[in-house]
Amino acid sequence: MAETDLTTPALAEKIAHSETRIFKAVFPNTTNHYDTLFGGTTLLMMDEVAFITATRFSRLKMVTVSSERVDFTHPIPGGTLVELIGTVVRVGSTSLQVRVELFVEQMYSEEREKAVTGLFTFVAIDQDKKPVRILP
Repeated sequence: MAETDLTTPALAEKIAHSETRIFKAVFPNTTNHYDTLFGGTTLLMMDEVAFITATRFSRLKMVTVSSERVDFTHPIPGGTLVELIGTVVRVGSTSLQVRVELFVEQMYSEEREKAVTGLFTFVAIDQDKKPVRILP
């Protein structure tokens, strides 16, 4: 991916405005027999946040082309809250990469810990599903 300089003021502002934060409760129907959030459900939530972030940044039709380096570092128990934060970290000519961090919070205390981090790559497409430029 040929990268664009993300430090230019206009691009930095665009990245800041596209940051996406979503909170969800971890209910019993999303947990496994260990009473922790299913890994697949976690990936689904992360891909959704990454998609929203990529779309908000580009305002184009975006499709996921890969997820990589998803690290599960802390279990996510049932009965907790999760916050997912999506941030654009790379921009190429037709693709971009979004980092998603998932934090787990106890419902009835201030305890909060990063539980999962992953990178998702998206490509902008036209009506014929052909790649298109993200930035003019």
